[in-house]
Formats: sequence, C-alpha cells, structure tokens
Amino acid sequence: QVQLVESGGGLVQPGESLRLSCAASRSIFSIFPMGWYRQAPGKQRDLVATITPRGSTNYADSAKGRFTISRDNAKNTVYLQMNSLTAEDTAVYYCNAARMGVTYWGQGTQVTVSS
Repeated sequence: QVQLVESGGGLVQPGESLRLSCAASRSIFSIFPMGWYRQAPGKQRDLVATITPRGSTNYADSAKGRFTISRDNAKNTVYLQMNSLTAEDTAVYYCNAARMGVTYWGQGTQVTVSS
C-alpha cells in the first residue's frame, strides 16, 4: 500500500521559517516525481513545487526565492523548506506523487502564518 505521510506544519509568525517533510513508500519514491501542493480555505489546490527522481525542480511563482524542495533518497523523504513566510502562505499543504496517470496524496499538514 502506497503511503505519503506529511509532517512539520504548525503556527509561525510572519517572516519565520518551516520545513515540511513527506515520507513516501519505498515502492514509488525512486520512480515518481514528488511535489507539494497547498489549499487555502475556499480556494483550489495549487502547485507549490515539484522534484523529479533525478532532482530537477519546478516552483510556482509564489514559491520562487523563498521555498526549496529537496529529496533524501536514502530516507524516501521529500522536504519543503519555507522561508520568509507570510499570511498568504497559510494553507493545508499536501504531498503528492504523480506519474503516468497515477496520483497519490498525503493527508495534508496545516501551516498557519499569523502574528
């Protein structure tokens, strides 16, 4: 059974940082591109960043320069380092694995940026 388990969300103040983690099943991690999406209340789920098995990355404009996606192949884990957080980054963040029409989602982790 494929699992994506996120962790690392929480409440931070504007300007602070958070690192999200997503532990994936070994069966998919080495072959599936991985990504982070987020969904704010009343809004659609949007792409934040993706990373291929070989480490190529892609970022939404809102994430460029502030967020970094990375992966640790030994731990089957993908990370999202988020810096300079603002209230607009408040959302549920979801880990995603997608390849050839097959998509898996994690349960989501809440990130709240508030003073």
